[in-house]
Amino acid sequence: MAKKKAKAGGGTPATVALTEAGVAFTVHEYDHDARAESYGLEAAEAMGIDPGRVFKTLFADLDGALVVGVVPVAGQLDLKALARALEGRRASMADPRAAERATGYVVGGISPLGQRKAHPTVVDESVLDHPTVFVSAGRRGMEVELSPADLVRMTAARVAAIRR
Repeated sequence: MAKKKAKAGGGTPATVALTEAGVAFTVHEYDHDARAESYGLEAAEAMGIDPGRVFKTLFADLDGALVVGVVPVAGQLDLKALARALEGRRASMADPRAAERATGYVVGGISPLGQRKAHPTVVDESVLDHPTVFVSAGRRGMEVELSPADLVRMTAARVAAIRR
């Protein structure tokens, strides 16, 4: 079932949600450098993985509501495309503190999985180009590897072109 390489007691809401849903996943940990400018690129480099397979979770404010965009770490979130995908009018990046409060995670460790409350989510279509992808497991220095289909299903996401 789930292969874990986490330390004892290393479960996060993301890994608990995956386990409870019976989803196959692997946890990968690495030594996080607090000076890293990009948490996602740091993860890809530390694990020796193509950055196109590592996805970051970004929160936006869409017409007054928090929404999630999940894009490759080497790219940027296209806010207009995110708004279109969710049939909204205007999107802007959310305040990081609002994202932390809404998810229970800290910036740099926000996972699209196991959030306190489900948010409308769009995953960039490039996710379908890979047999497995990596997203934050809910802590800096910890990524979870799973199939794109499981990521989309577990987040009830739409799949659309939302990266620049």
